[in-house]
Amino acid sequence: MSDEKSKIVEEMKKMEYEPILPVEVALVKWSICLGVGLLVMFYFLSQFLFPGGH
Repeated sequence: MSDEKSKIVEEMKKMEYEPILPVEVALVKWSICLGVGLLVMFYFLSQFLFPGGH
């Protein structure tokens, strides 16, 4: 087990630092906003459709 961990540590040390691209930042922001927006929308939709369930 420790042999596998040491290999992983060695490989991670060899990796170069790769900055996050602006398009990746935009995708993350859109994904988070979409997820939160859908959660809010579905919550209020369930309140409207199933008022006795809450």
